[in-house]
Amino acid sequence: MATTRAFLSSPRFAVVGASANRAKFGNKCLRCYLQHDRAVTAVNPREAQIEGAPCVRSVADLECAAETALSVVTPPHVTLGVVADAARAGVTHVWLQPGSEDASVLARCDELGLRVIAGGPCLLTELGFNAML
Repeated sequence: MATTRAFLSSPRFAVVGASANRAKFGNKCLRCYLQHDRAVTAVNPREAQIEGAPCVRSVADLECAAETALSVVTPPHVTLGVVADAARAGVTHVWLQPGSEDASVLARCDELGLRVIAGGPCLLTELGFNAML
């Protein structure tokens, strides 16, 4: 298990499941990083840019993946593939946002040796998020 402090000390971040829809949690998570002046990339196969942040199609497309901490905002059946892709790309820190994990995801993260935050803490609460911005 990773700590939020270790996770947030990463030089780069990516939001897997980022959305252009401001009502979606993936968009709020992305905006939270932007509000705190963090270097962040959106991961969404259908967008080129979200909220002014660059967008890549998959975790495999991240530059400097080994230096990137992932916030994952996808359903558990999708998250299983995301964590496998993350491990292949060299990512070590993964924050499974509420709703993105289940027992199979946590077991797979353990098998892959990923440092994981799961089970409740939310990025928006940890960093602070202003929905009006």
